[in-house]
Amino acid sequence: MLAPIGPNAVHLAVDMQRIFAERTDWHAPTMADVLPAILRLAEAKPDRTLYSRFTVPEHADAAPGRWKTYYERWSMFTGRTMDLGLVDLVDPLKAMARPDNVYDKPTYSLFETPSFVERLAEGGIDTIVMTGVETDVCVLATLFAAVDRGFRVVAVSDALTSSDAASHRAILDVLLPRMPEQVCIADTDAVLAAWGG
Repeated sequence: MLAPIGPNAVHLAVDMQRIFAERTDWHAPTMADVLPAILRLAEAKPDRTLYSRFTVPEHADAAPGRWKTYYERWSMFTGRTMDLGLVDLVDPLKAMARPDNVYDKPTYSLFETPSFVERLAEGGIDTIVMTGVETDVCVLATLFAAVDRGFRVVAVSDALTSSDAASHRAILDVLLPRMPEQVCIADTDAVLAAWGG
């Protein structure tokens, strides 16, 4: 049974964006499968739901270090070549998200975005309920950063997905169970039951 989730918790929906939902080279085919669960959490906790968006540089040379090499490979996902609307959240999350609850990040981990870190500190947040994509990339990077900073993390098993099903399952079935003191794995029903008020 999932231990109670207290009042100092937030739901973080990671990168639920058109760029991963639509048929791009970064398409995560099962995003539509997890969207209903994410919507349930966002609708239940609208004032406690935050959203991240993975952003792209104008061109590869504008990216630092090895990100330059990354965007040389993925040049179709730079500001000069792509429809920047692909960075938007998917509907209906886009309509639900207030601008002050959306945080952009140019890296895998949202903890590299200072305004997000400040928001957590100012709100006295101690627990992050995580949903979104990709379980094995941006979700995992943000999750580990949260663990390193001492947050309790709840990974919502039916509200996470990846373009790589095997890697997604490895995170939920092998990696995260190794740290039960820091990361809880639960489905949406259990999270909503544990998250009172």
